[in-house]
Amino acid sequence: MSASREARSRRAPYAIAMLALLALALPAAAQGLGGRAGAAPETPLTIARLRYAPGDWYGNPTSLPNLLAFIRDELALPTADHEAVVSATDVELARYPLLYLTGHGEIRLTDAEVSALRAYLTNGGFLHADDNFGIDATLRREIARLFPDEPLVELPADHPIYQAAFPMASGLPKIHEHAGGPPRGYGVYHDGRLVLFYSFNTDLGDGWEDAGVHGDPPDVRRAALEMGANVFLYALTH
Repeated sequence: MSASREARSRRAPYAIAMLALLALALPAAAQGLGGRAGAAPETPLTIARLRYAPGDWYGNPTSLPNLLAFIRDELALPTADHEAVVSATDVELARYPLLYLTGHGEIRLTDAEVSALRAYLTNGGFLHADDNFGIDATLRREIARLFPDEPLVELPADHPIYQAAFPMASGLPKIHEHAGGPPRGYGVYHDGRLVLFYSFNTDLGDGWEDAGVHGDPPDVRRAALEMGANVFLYALTH
């Protein structure tokens, strides 16, 4: 069985959910989170990359276009060719149901950015923070500023985010080895809803990049892309 046919077989139980998603999620994505008025994005479904300073928010430049193409090809969802790029205080942020953050070292948000991100997340947005190695300490500090009363908790391997489109039997897959140990997926809940997912010690974004960038074998790259598709679909449906 080919990799593509095998993947379709694995996601077969989710086919009805895909059809429902097309019917329900696209109008909401076009209008913006929470039904807020505003112009629709250029294409219905995309990911917004968070621009911040200081730090290399722009890392892994081929990652999100490849992930969007994978979602388009494997889940038959109409995605954009490229991600959007937004700052936390941009008014356009509300248009995008999924915000992606990556980097290697320092991230330091202003008070205005913290306030804007908190409003985005508590009004239906979703943040995927992906450790590109070295950002853990400052990212945890900023997450605590975003939600001082909601702790960052480790998600169990059977959490729905690992099952949204491509079931991950062991939870978060390991893509790159940086500091040893298993991959860990963390989250923040607000009013009972998961609003933030933090993939740590795996580097999903590296696995989404063009094959020649890191030389990952096809099965590793596919695991990374499948997990990225899971996060995308989870963000659209929760």
